[in-house]
Amino acid sequence: MAASSPANPSNAFDLKSASLALVALVLRTTRLDELEAQFEARIAPSADFFNRDPVVIDLTHVRDQVELVDFAGLAALLRRYSMVPVAVRSGSPEQLEAALEAGLCEAPDSGADLPHARVAPPPEPVVPEPEPEPVAPIETAADAADADTPSEDEPAVPVPTLLVVDRPLRSGQQVYAKNADLVVLALVSHGAEVIADGSIHVYAPLRGKAIAGATGDISARIFSTCMEPELISVAGIYQTTDPPLPAEVRGKAAQVRLDGDTLVIEAIKA
Repeated sequence: MAASSPANPSNAFDLKSASLALVALVLRTTRLDELEAQFEARIAPSADFFNRDPVVIDLTHVRDQVELVDFAGLAALLRRYSMVPVAVRSGSPEQLEAALEAGLCEAPDSGADLPHARVAPPPEPVVPEPEPEPVAPIETAADAADADTPSEDEPAVPVPTLLVVDRPLRSGQQVYAKNADLVVLALVSHGAEVIADGSIHVYAPLRGKAIAGATGDISARIFSTCMEPELISVAGIYQTTDPPLPAEVRGKAAQVRLDGDTLVIEAIKA
């Protein structure tokens, strides 16, 4: 007896847009021996923090080099440390072509790397259309809902750019504040992730991963009243906390910010 086919095979799958928070590997050399030595020194002691996390390879600082990049060897190196390379960005045309041949895709430039950021062309001039004849307005339910909308003479109310989470985040849970700051009012446990395109504020112990400036905002910061994270990252520059943070910030109110390409972790003094 033949197996029955689905009643509507056209609904076998859907295609939808999706946003992913990626770890950015910002290369300053493409020599695999140097990279392997530093991976062993910096990542091997805390390899458990990377559980097949997707990685975008940032070529901003090596895009002008003449030597070809061994993307196949680099991808194999990343996989050895539980990272999955999926894309490259900010490379030269030759580098991007080689990356595509190695099975990687091209990701948009971060915007934080201003010298190589792509600039959108100026918009086409808009020719105003003739104004239509006035028509008597018809009030609808939507009109009633918009009754409090400010007039053109009043300042516009800014769109909220803040996501507030008031529940504890357990291991395996992730919260992503897209185009916004993130405020967490409860514990962020080991194994949990808080991610924001803006800054992150945790008014409780921060013990999981915190990734601020996920799309390249170098002004983003991480704040916590009890700084005990597994991993912290701002605009793609990250640091694990194995070995632990210094005593003056560990378990205390502190902030994380960028100073150039260096993460600065400092206590918040009352």
